[in-house]
Amino acid sequence: FLMNKSLVIKILLILFTIILIIFIYSKLNKKEQIVINDDTNSEDTNSNANTIKDVKYVSKDASGNEYVLLASEGQIDISDNKKIFLTDVRAIIDLNDNTKIEIRSDFGKYDIDNFDTIFSKNVIIGYINNRITANYLDFSLERNSLIISKNVIYTNLENMLKADVVEIDIKTKDTKIFMHEKEKKVNIKSIK
Repeated sequence: FLMNKSLVIKILLILFTIILIIFIYSKLNKKEQIVINDDTNSEDTNSNANTIKDVKYVSKDASGNEYVLLASEGQIDISDNKKIFLTDVRAIIDLNDNTKIEIRSDFGKYDIDNFDTIFSKNVIIGYINNRITANYLDFSLERNSLIISKNVIYTNLENMLKADVVEIDIKTKDTKIFMHEKEKKVNIKSIK
C-alpha cells in the first residue's frame, strides 16, 4: 500500500508538471497570437488573403526596447504569409531609456520575421518634443532606424522644416535631414 501511495504521488506530480508546462507555453505564445477571420462574404476580402481584425504584435529586442504594433485590420498574403498589410496603424516604441516614439498611419506592411514595418499615407511620428508628418516611413528594429520620406514636415518647439528625408537612429537619437537633389536645400522656418 505504501508503494502504491508513492506511485500515485509521482503520477500526480508528473500530471501537475505537464499541466504547468502547457499553461506556460500557451501564455508565452499568446503574446503574438492573432485570430484569422476568414470572412469570404466581406467585400474587402481578397481571394489571395485572409482578413485579420484588431491586429496586435508585441516584440522586444536584445536591448530591452519594446515594439507594440496595433491595426484595426490586416490582410495576410497567402503567397507570402510572413507579410501582413495593415489598415489604420498605430505603433508604440518604448526604448529602454524611457523615450517613447508613437507612430500612426493609414496603412502599413509588417514583416513577422524581423518586425520591420513600412508605414504609408498620413504618417505621423511623435517623440520627445518632435513631430514629423510624411507619406512614408520605413522602420527597422534590426537597423535601429526610422527612415521617413515623401513630403516630410518636421516640427519641434523652435523650428519647422521641410525636407525629402529624415533618418533617425533609434539608439543614439542621431538625426539626418536632407534633400534628394543636392541643388535643393532643406527649408527651415523659426516658429518662435
